[in-house]
Amino acid sequence: MRFELFLAARYLKAKRRQAVVGVVTTISIAGVAAGVAALIIALAITNGMRSDLQDRLLGASAHIDLMRIEADGIHDWQPLLNQLRTVPHVKAVAPGLYGQVLVSRGPRAGFALIKGVIPAQERTVSSLLNTVSVGSAKDLEPDAPNRNSNPVHGQSSANTPFPALVLGKDIAEQIGAQVGDSVLVTSPQGELTPLGLAPKYQRFRVSGIFHSGFYQYDAAMAFMRLADAQSLFSEPDLLSVISFKVDDMYRAPQIARAIEHAAGRGYMTTNWMEVNRELFRALKLEQVVTFIVIALIVIVAALNILIALTMMVMEKTRDIAVLMSFGVEPGQVRRIFLMQGFLISLVGTAVGLVLGYAAAWAGGHYHFIHLSADVYSIDTLPFAPRLLDGVIVSVVSIGVSLLATLYPSSAAASVLPAEALRYE
Repeated sequence: MRFELFLAARYLKAKRRQAVVGVVTTISIAGVAAGVAALIIALAITNGMRSDLQDRLLGASAHIDLMRIEADGIHDWQPLLNQLRTVPHVKAVAPGLYGQVLVSRGPRAGFALIKGVIPAQERTVSSLLNTVSVGSAKDLEPDAPNRNSNPVHGQSSANTPFPALVLGKDIAEQIGAQVGDSVLVTSPQGELTPLGLAPKYQRFRVSGIFHSGFYQYDAAMAFMRLADAQSLFSEPDLLSVISFKVDDMYRAPQIARAIEHAAGRGYMTTNWMEVNRELFRALKLEQVVTFIVIALIVIVAALNILIALTMMVMEKTRDIAVLMSFGVEPGQVRRIFLMQGFLISLVGTAVGLVLGYAAAWAGGHYHFIHLSADVYSIDTLPFAPRLLDGVIVSVVSIGVSLLATLYPSSAAASVLPAEALRYE
């Protein structure tokens, strides 16, 4: 062990003439540990929020969506769908038809965004149908034996059940619907009658309820067969969007331009990065601000290290003078107290890392912190600790602590042996 490190460790373990020096040193270690642990937990939460939201958004929506710019939708879509499958980097393609409707059961009702889908293709670009927690989405398959031959305006024969509908968990609770119940779906895209435009309505049977954990989808989304949606909206052979999954989601903007070029004039695309840019920018800013604010705890702890070392220099003035009279150089004395501050910050940082990662692991494993889904879009607080964050926090913590040791170590190196021992 180097001479300076040996004396620094010995000074830390030695009994104090003044107990307050030991108390301040302990407080310094605890302060560094608290600051490091708080930083690890805060960064784990912000990383968890970002990754959880990104995973849920990408799971619930496609990487790229293709739409018509001016027309009311995409007609004659099957040849276009087959053509776009061959675009490089496109892994899957799925058609969809969106429409706003009113879903009601008795006196209770709620607005929903209906998406007409072909389930086998929809599952290749979105995972919402895979989150059905009650019932099943199998009745949405084209060959499922539950299609109503004349479903419009609630007409149904005794032997033919209503067509299937899959609701989000929150909207199902809002209208009091369960699997097997029939609900009335009313579309504002009605039919023209002698008395004016009349809303078009149709009865559906709730075949499944999905729970994605993402409030915006669970509270306002439902699925039905593509053909049933086209019938409800009186739009035969029409799509509102063609969705894509690509092999590299971070190259979605470049692949989207290739899809536009392949589709031809009159089409436009949106991708997940454009739609959620402001959300992820806000999360990044929140992460930076959180780091700066909580790093103030480490700075306060560093000030405690400065106070502790300054008091120790005052206590050890005679010892320093004796060492220097034996030939110890001022640079070595400076390094003794630099090492002492380093040891304090190292112990505090190590304890903080252990506490921070343990708390982050427990939070991510047991999900004991619940959130209001309608406010935060997710129902539990996610934790995603990263090794890189620990490295950055350790460097910042030790670096700030070493800066706090510069003054007391310089003061120790400037002790004059003759002056310090004159009255001894």
